[in-house]
Amino acid sequence: MGSAAEQTYREVMTIEPPAVTTPLEQFSRDFVFGEVWSRPGLSRRDRRWVTLTCVAAADAPGPIEDHVYAALNSGDIELDAMLEFVLHFAVYCGWPKASHLEMVIARQWHRIQREQGREPAPWPVLDNATLGPNDWEARLARGVEEFVDVNLVPAPPAETPYRHAGILNFVFGHVWQRPGLTRRERRIITVACVAIDDSPTPLTTHVGSALRSGDLTKAEMDEIVLHFSAYYGFAKGEALHDAAEK
Repeated sequence: MGSAAEQTYREVMTIEPPAVTTPLEQFSRDFVFGEVWSRPGLSRRDRRWVTLTCVAAADAPGPIEDHVYAALNSGDIELDAMLEFVLHFAVYCGWPKASHLEMVIARQWHRIQREQGREPAPWPVLDNATLGPNDWEARLARGVEEFVDVNLVPAPPAETPYRHAGILNFVFGHVWQRPGLTRRERRIITVACVAIDDSPTPLTTHVGSALRSGDLTKAEMDEIVLHFSAYYGFAKGEALHDAAEK
């Protein structure tokens, strides 16, 4: 298994595997890379979304740097998609964590370009058209539609700031409609986020709607559960597993 695990490590992390000196390092090499990353049930890009969500939410400085670098350096995730991920992650895991994640992305993007002998390029130019309609009635109405499309349940009444300004106006009136990620990718990221957050209702809602919509198959969800467990712990993974089974 050692050589296969080391090769998977090279492909995933885009660097040579370091020497193994502790039981944790041995387990990480043999299980996480030798068995989990090499499984066929999800693409490597899908697994990167789960991994990036986990390490960013865990406030793990080394792993955040390493996995952001690997995702960009491998070409599995483009810079535009990575920056879009930060916004979606901010909605479900918090703006302070997302702020740190975006700083890491800038640092690793510059590192990659320096390693390739290029001057760091500027961030992508953003078009205000991607912000969506500025007619508030139209925006809220579209937010209600998107909420129903994503969650497969009726939208809540806009009777609190959280629901009116947050959920219907911003999260579903804007973020879920942005073009930078596919809906399937947003579901993968969201499922990992709500499993991290210990939020029973969002966990049940988002896992259930991901499966009922057909955006994720049960086999794919099972792979997400395993990959998530490797990066955020098997106790949290059990709650995600139970939600998927129900």
